[in-house]
Amino acid sequence: MMSRAQIVFLHVSIAAVAATGCALAFMKYAMTTGDPFAVANHPWQPHMLSAHVLVAPLAVFAFGWTFANHIWPAVVNGAPNRGSGIAAMLLIAPMVATGYLMQIATEETTRHAFAVAHWICSGAFVVGYLVHLRSAARKRRVERGADAPHS
Repeated sequence: MMSRAQIVFLHVSIAAVAATGCALAFMKYAMTTGDPFAVANHPWQPHMLSAHVLVAPLAVFAFGWTFANHIWPAVVNGAPNRGSGIAAMLLIAPMVATGYLMQIATEETTRHAFAVAHWICSGAFVVGYLVHLRSAARKRRVERGADAPHS
């Protein structure tokens, strides 16, 4: 069973990483600049990259913090929404690895391959995580009787 602190820290850290990653991707790939000498498409782009790189370890810590008392027991003992949880869990390692490897890759083709893999893993993780949260919320509503037929 996760503590309230673990739940809040996990949600906040994942939301921060997802928000900074989406903002960075939007600035980098969806925006353009009229300055041919610009290294960024938006003035905040370098700051968003810094923020993303700084908050990502918080999410990694949150995954580790919740592993022993939530993730692993659900894998071993089963859980009602285990499928979405396992799907999200399996994406954590490649998402984290590609994020770090992308930063140290010196060859452009390799860096781009890590970037694409990071986008795919991260996007799939966020979708899996949201499905997992929705499944858990549905389970809680059923347990409270909120979905029971009214007479």
